[in-house]
Amino acid sequence: MPRTTLPDRPRGGYGASVSGNQTRYAIDAPTALRVIREDAAIGERHALVGPAALRSDVLAAIYGEVRRGELDRRTARAELDALAALKIRLLGDRVSRLTAFRLALELETDDIGPLEYLAVARLQADVLVAADDRLAQLAQGVVPVVPFEELQR
Repeated sequence: MPRTTLPDRPRGGYGASVSGNQTRYAIDAPTALRVIREDAAIGERHALVGPAALRSDVLAAIYGEVRRGELDRRTARAELDALAALKIRLLGDRVSRLTAFRLALELETDDIGPLEYLAVARLQADVLVAADDRLAQLAQGVVPVVPFEELQR
């Protein structure tokens, strides 16, 4: 199958205007979970973006922890409330979905889910904070990946 090539994007993505020189961070679901557990104010200090699926992915992770007995229901409820309050721009528009589809074709991957995160990062962010090693690996050559500690600055 021929590989598709996406056009180079301008720094900051298409339409990724943030006031001043503020970096816009795309985050994955494990990073969002870490943010709400360690420092929910990160969303106030930094411009965060992610795909619309992020909330469902975090919900699934929290539910899995409850089912495995790793997290009690009361804490899970508090984390879901923190997720709802997290200041983050979630995108699920047609352009993001098409970009995810094109990236999946280009990277020849079977799972489109992680490509939604990459698409949003490519279109709307300067960098990606990915706790998921597979996503970080897929991001190589697509968008710069930075460690969680960048968010703590």
